[in-house]
Amino acid sequence: MKKHRNPRLFRLLALCSPLLLAGCGMTLLDPKGQIGVENKNLILTATWLMLIVVIPVILMTLWFAWKYRASNKSARYEPNWSHSTAIEVVVWLVPIIIIAILARITWVSTHELDPYKPLESQVKPITVEVVSMNYKWLFIYPEQGIASINELAVPVDTPVNFKITSESIMNSFFIPQLGSQVYSMAGMETKLHLIANHVGSFDGISANYSGGGFSGMRFKTLAMTDNDFQQWVAKVRDSKKILDKDAYASLVPMSENTPVTYYSSVDAKMFESILHAPMASGMAQQHEGHENHGAMEMKGMDMKMEMKGAGTDAATAPAAAVNGQNGQSMTMAMDNAGAHAMHAGTAAHAHKE
Repeated sequence: MKKHRNPRLFRLLALCSPLLLAGCGMTLLDPKGQIGVENKNLILTATWLMLIVVIPVILMTLWFAWKYRASNKSARYEPNWSHSTAIEVVVWLVPIIIIAILARITWVSTHELDPYKPLESQVKPITVEVVSMNYKWLFIYPEQGIASINELAVPVDTPVNFKITSESIMNSFFIPQLGSQVYSMAGMETKLHLIANHVGSFDGISANYSGGGFSGMRFKTLAMTDNDFQQWVAKVRDSKKILDKDAYASLVPMSENTPVTYYSSVDAKMFESILHAPMASGMAQQHEGHENHGAMEMKGMDMKMEMKGAGTDAATAPAAAVNGQNGQSMTMAMDNAGAHAMHAGTAAHAHKE
């Protein structure tokens, strides 16, 4: 049966399709920090350089299609045309120049925007230790002695030195409006240096798929004045929760859309213990494996000794039996020989008489 289609509906959907993108924010093109601004400039520069080739190609495609259409009888018809030096020069020279410019920009920006490179500033930076978990973010402030879940607060115009690791699955720490993303990996520490130059609330996300709760692995970055930041620190210190080993163990199981949580106190060695946990676990497993291997070797030696002892007893028993039989035979032979000797002596005495 033939299905009837509504052309008006399709035209309406085509006209309304741009509205589906109305809620998308161009966060990368709306930076609020120094690194974000430099990233934006790099993206725009690379885009404009590529458009030097793309735009003329699009325009010439449309122009050629119009000029050499079938109805245009005045267009030149050259079926045997195969080479043009001018076209070859343009086609090769322009891309070479663009690639050379992009290569230089890439070389310079790679060193200037190195995430491990500290930012130059007269303001003393703060340190934030970041741990990606399933599926939440843990932020530890070692200088303030506090911690938070799914909420990051930083003072404006102050460099932030991030130390990043993961509890288990590899992830990616990313605040689009502030700058670059950096991966977090268990047993490894990566670094990132950012700065917020505007007061506001910026979205932080996980930029690496890590499982079912990935979509809810988000946090808010609160860029505050120095006074507001100190008030936020005081609010966190008013919390009754303490982040010790037991509290951290309760955070390890997977949980989705975890609410913002504050910890008024943190174990001073918490980040280092999380960072070295995979190594400690591996060493413990290796030690346990050596112990199990040693126990199995001892057990094998005991079994060999038991088997050897049983074999010795089994070999001794027949020998003893044979020796006993031989002894009895020898005794009987000696008795018989004695009897014959006695009989011979009696006969000789009788004959003499």
